[in-house]
Amino acid sequence: MEIALFEPRIPQNTGNIARSCAAFDIPLNLIEPLGFKLEDKYLKRAGLDYWPLVTINRYGNFNKFSESKLTKRIISFSKKNGSYLKDFKFQKKDVLLFGREDSGLPDYVIDKSDFLISIFMPNLQTGINDKKGVRSLNLSVACGIAIYEAHKQINFQNGN
Repeated sequence: MEIALFEPRIPQNTGNIARSCAAFDIPLNLIEPLGFKLEDKYLKRAGLDYWPLVTINRYGNFNKFSESKLTKRIISFSKKNGSYLKDFKFQKKDVLLFGREDSGLPDYVIDKSDFLISIFMPNLQTGINDKKGVRSLNLSVACGIAIYEAHKQINFQNGN
């Protein structure tokens, strides 16, 4: 399994996700342009001293990324009408792709993905003028939820 971030903007989120990748021993793919430099102090602080444990791959754009993953399924995550996470069956070679914090994944990226997944949120904001509800999860939280569910399915099947 791998994690991919499409044009991430907030260094602290990327640092937190890198720490999760270190904990689960999975590579982190960064699709440029990034909204920060990899030397950013907030990125480094969020990742703590786990950076040597993370394999980071950088791609100049989405096309270069997708061309390098032709033998793998790209699983996009969005609040936009995807299948629910709990209903999806992950495989070992899946790449879990997450969008920008401010705008998510563009349609052309979703269209080139193999599957679209949404994380159920019971208090999701449903109307434009609706003042109740949440618009979205924090990127690093959504990524952590997805990593855990995929890891659980792949590594602990049949009650093992």
